[in-house]
Amino acid sequence: MAELSASRPPGAPGWGRFVVYAALAAVCCYYLAPLFVMLTTSFKTSEEIRAGNLLSLPQQLSFYAWEKAWSGACTGSTCDGMRGYFWNSMSFVVPSVLISTLLGAFNGYVLTMWRFRGSDTLFGLLMIGCFIPFQVVLLPMARTLGLLGLANTTTGLIFVHVVYGLAFTTLFFRNYYVTLPDELVKAAKIDGAGFFLIFRRIILPLSVPIFVVSVIWQFTQVWNDFLFGVVFSSGERQPITVALNNLVNTSTGVKEYNVDMAAAIIAALPTLFVYVVAGKYFVRGLTAGAVKG
Repeated sequence: MAELSASRPPGAPGWGRFVVYAALAAVCCYYLAPLFVMLTTSFKTSEEIRAGNLLSLPQQLSFYAWEKAWSGACTGSTCDGMRGYFWNSMSFVVPSVLISTLLGAFNGYVLTMWRFRGSDTLFGLLMIGCFIPFQVVLLPMARTLGLLGLANTTTGLIFVHVVYGLAFTTLFFRNYYVTLPDELVKAAKIDGAGFFLIFRRIILPLSVPIFVVSVIWQFTQVWNDFLFGVVFSSGERQPITVALNNLVNTSTGVKEYNVDMAAAIIAALPTLFVYVVAGKYFVRGLTAGAVKG
């Protein structure tokens, strides 16, 4: 064994590492194949799609499918494209993410730094919300929105996503705050800092990693949601996921697969952008709250 090790140049990769890298590359190509097909198909003409194969590159770039998907595709009875529904999603996703994240941070702070009798029970009850399927809350939530006068409104959809996401954000922040030293809060109390001052001046500045985790998680969940969007909204207030489903299932003349692919990519772009920009902080934020001390 010593002779074999000595005969191999320092730093030269062994066969085991080569096999691992080759397997990872193969899995990566297999995983990205659907995205490659969607992207290349969106730049092809309808004639080229019917004459070619799925993996062929476009002979000439055509932006017709993108233009039609954005502003001219039929999503049911209207043919205004995905543009309006894209901004519909933005109008409720951003408030839902911000509100649920801030409330989750506050809940985690209270349940960790300001423990009270029954706090563990309350935290356990909140965690039950992480395991409740979407379908279970449809009828109670519809009844609640009706009583509040928020049915079929953007505000109602924000309310639904905030309530459902609160259990997850509370879990993230509570597990992160457990790792922070208790001496920070005790020292602040001795200096005369109150409940909200400690939260604003000490806890929040230390919460950037877990804020990134919560924002990425909530943004992905809310943007990609279809069930709540189709049940609690209607007409022009529907999110882009519902519009994409309507576009794909609308048959008016010849089926334009390039338009469908372009629309699907448009619907996926915001979540892709979030992961590309802040994805490396996601795992870092999760692991930051994995070990205490």
